[in-house]
Amino acid sequence: MKKLTVAQAAEYFGVSKEAIHNRVRRGSLEVIVENGIKMVLLNPDKIIKQPRKPTQVTAAVNNDERYYKLLQEQNEKLQEKVEKLESETRNLRDQKELMLINERKKIETIYQEKDEQLKNILSTLSSQFMLLQDKPAEIVCEDEAVEVEIQELPSSKKNSIVSLKKYLKSQKYSEKKSKRVKKVFLKRVKKDERITEIDGKIYLDFTKYDYLDLL
Repeated sequence: MKKLTVAQAAEYFGVSKEAIHNRVRRGSLEVIVENGIKMVLLNPDKIIKQPRKPTQVTAAVNNDERYYKLLQEQNEKLQEKVEKLESETRNLRDQKELMLINERKKIETIYQEKDEQLKNILSTLSSQFMLLQDKPAEIVCEDEAVEVEIQELPSSKKNSIVSLKKYLKSQKYSEKKSKRVKKVFLKRVKKDERITEIDGKIYLDFTKYDYLDLL
């Protein structure tokens, strides 16, 4: 037989001291008084010890741990989303910069081509002006078109700007071959930088280019 104070019995059963007093009043527990102190008599063989119920503090701690764990998991998920968004943002920024670079290159190429065409036209006009000083323009009546022919240097030298018409005439090509050559030049007039077209007429610059592949 085991003797415990009320407080010890309460600790043993995992209940409050008031619950021990209630059990004593109901007769489910035996008590004796020793030196003015109530002692609860326990028979360990007959009494099954009940597990101690968790206190509110323990439950609160467990709830806090679960809450912190949940917050940590959510924080990790949010961090993953942030990293993903940052990566996508970097990719979009890189793509935008690449597009801008490509567009700038295209624009520069276009302007370079236009500048080259303009230089060729100005060079041709300048040469025409200088040649026209040696030969006055042929002016037809007011209802007819005005035609200007450029004086051609000897074909053997090929060192001047001449019209295709004058060049073919100077080479004494047959009518059939002249038509074929004109057709070839007309097809290439807007594709070949060696060929300059002014007011529907084709001009050749033998000081800068060679035309053997087209003749």
